[in-house]
Amino acid sequence: MMASLPLVYSPEVEAAIASGKPVVALESTIITHGMPYPDNVETARAVEAEIRSRGATPATIAVLDGKIRIGLDAETLDKLGSMTGVMKLSRADLAFAISTGRPGSTTVAATMICAQLAGIEVFGTGGIGGVHQGAEESFDISADLEELGRTSVIVVAAGAKAILDLPKTLEVLETKGVPVVGYGTDEFPAFWSRGSGLKAPLRLDSAAEIAAFQKARKLIGIDGGMLIANPVPETDEIPAVRMQGFIAASLASAKAAGIAAKEVTPYLLADMFERTAGSSLKTNIALVMNNVRLAADIAKALKS
Repeated sequence: MMASLPLVYSPEVEAAIASGKPVVALESTIITHGMPYPDNVETARAVEAEIRSRGATPATIAVLDGKIRIGLDAETLDKLGSMTGVMKLSRADLAFAISTGRPGSTTVAATMICAQLAGIEVFGTGGIGGVHQGAEESFDISADLEELGRTSVIVVAAGAKAILDLPKTLEVLETKGVPVVGYGTDEFPAFWSRGSGLKAPLRLDSAAEIAAFQKARKLIGIDGGMLIANPVPETDEIPAVRMQGFIAASLASAKAAGIAAKEVTPYLLADMFERTAGSSLKTNIALVMNNVRLAADIAKALKS
């Protein structure tokens, strides 16, 4: 006999899926590795509330007690936010956390895997990982790109994190057949900034158009993910010209400190917070809110 999937749904998410209502997946790394307690929990609750206000149900995903939790109640969310030693999970170690009972938060890649297992088609996040600067020597390329090429979940993000090599990231996404759709823009956004100077391969201007595109892909048997590149609102952005100097200094600092692998992105984001006197985090929160609003609208459009 086949074992059942190790999924535990919150009552709210279980009811939404059972009744065919729109659901939006959310990662949990931003909670455990993105900011300190209790700011992390307050932000997570605000993000969930934003999705509910758009008529969809949020499903924050994490691994606890050997189970993939699809949706966290208030008590569990608070518990996760105050934990120490939480694993940062991707495809390579998601099953390890399940088999050992270790607590784990989900990155973009792991969230996509879990969302697909749970039957959730849309995922709202901040920015995806990608090809790191100097990857031609380090081979440091995020598993997020591989996951987008194989797992059929729509990911709404403010592009890729601006600390990455964006041209190479777009090249890898093209090679893997991932549609990269600029939402209301012809330019690929650069996380904290609305523009990167790079052209978005495709453009759509409404959630209904995105849903129609996804339905056409499914109809003709094309699997794999889709990246919706949603620029940060103009009032919240940090212009790319200003960010370039901060990013260069932060990358140099990481290299000097010998930071590598999974520790690179958390280090750089924390370093950027210091260099921008906190404005990078404010923009990060604003773009996540903007992304989950669009994700909720897409989830609703897929149900129509």
